[in-house]
Amino acid sequence: MSRKLLMSLLLIIVLLVTACGRTAPAGAPVATAGAEGDAVVTVESGGGEGEGETAASEVEVFSWWTGGGEAAGLEAMIAVFNEKYPDIAFNNAAVAGGAGTNARAVLATRLQAGDAPDSWQGHAGQELIGTYVAADQLEPLNFLYEENGWLEVMPETLIPLISQDGNIYSVPVNIHRANVLWYNPTVLEENNVEVPETLEEWFAAMDALKAAGVETPLALGEQWTTMHLFETVLLATLGEEAYNGLWTGETDWNDAEVTTALENYARILEYTNSDASALSWQDASQLVVDGDAAFNVMGDWAEGFYKELGLEPREGFGWAPVPGTGGTFQFLSDSFVLPVGAPNRDAAIAWLTVAGSKEGQDAFNPVKGSIPARNDGDRALYDEYLQSAMDDWTSNTIVGSLTHGVVANDSWKSELDTALGLFLANQDVANFQNALSATCVASGPCK
Repeated sequence: MSRKLLMSLLLIIVLLVTACGRTAPAGAPVATAGAEGDAVVTVESGGGEGEGETAASEVEVFSWWTGGGEAAGLEAMIAVFNEKYPDIAFNNAAVAGGAGTNARAVLATRLQAGDAPDSWQGHAGQELIGTYVAADQLEPLNFLYEENGWLEVMPETLIPLISQDGNIYSVPVNIHRANVLWYNPTVLEENNVEVPETLEEWFAAMDALKAAGVETPLALGEQWTTMHLFETVLLATLGEEAYNGLWTGETDWNDAEVTTALENYARILEYTNSDASALSWQDASQLVVDGDAAFNVMGDWAEGFYKELGLEPREGFGWAPVPGTGGTFQFLSDSFVLPVGAPNRDAAIAWLTVAGSKEGQDAFNPVKGSIPARNDGDRALYDEYLQSAMDDWTSNTIVGSLTHGVVANDSWKSELDTALGLFLANQDVANFQNALSATCVASGPCK
């Protein structure tokens, strides 16, 4: 063999080896086809510092799911993640308390310090767009939607709420209903009280319960649960169109109809427990379970709590739309995001892939007490209540939740919460209405 030919062969070999080495850089995610049409992200191990050792891979996921069905649902989805990505350690960085209020405060501090988790829980809507996207803290996720075909299975209602300027910024894992009246069937039956459908029927039912010796007709918890109750009373009094107008500036917070809504709210508070501020939402739900209260207004994560206690639907607990809101689904959606500069970006993408998958959502939601964001969930996995929620989600008029991030960003919601706290202390409806109007001028769409 000539020297020239030998050198040519050696050059070809070097080029082939180099090309093979470029298949994927260390740590890059490689997507391959998985079950149900979702991509499976393969995370290649990177080299260790200085000596070519394999770097450990982990993902830190930040949420507020720490108890009851919420924590159990998260663990069910983590189990799916661990099965698909056994080489990625899952760091559950959940923070307890206040329907995410405490967690978002901790998250804000971490983001200011440049210590973002790999992914965090955020509500679809203005909490996401008006807070994190507005601050340029999130990466667009269009590539994940394209790779997994998620635009074909995610509700059209949701996509605009998690998008800005053509970019999609989160992966929704569920749909929750906020306007649910939970009740103790035994308490109502023993006192000959029917499940109310209108606000006037609700007032009459609670008057009858009080007259029969039920000290707390309506169980209530800490302040965020009072805001949750407040938004449902606004909806019940104003109706869908005027309620929606509160968040766009089309309904004046000083309108007489809003005054009526605030008066209805003040009246409803008279039927609640005096120790509400010291109770969690689970504590308030427990009052209904124990028969110490007849009603509680809470999102349908309460159903996960009831199931954790072993209660049977229609026997241990019942449900209906908050009186005056029949035919309307006041919703929220939990989702997960990819922050700019995520410490373990590829592992975070793997987590988001599971969060958006049919398998992940069908593991999580039946336990959590919510329905999947995807429209192809396995209906047989969901119980009687959740199947009814699936039906209502597709047939009712849809409006967004205030308390849970859909209609107002964090700044405006904080102003509203301050006004609410003052009202709870002084019960002055006129001052409350003035304060609410002022928040719309300061932080909302009002001019």
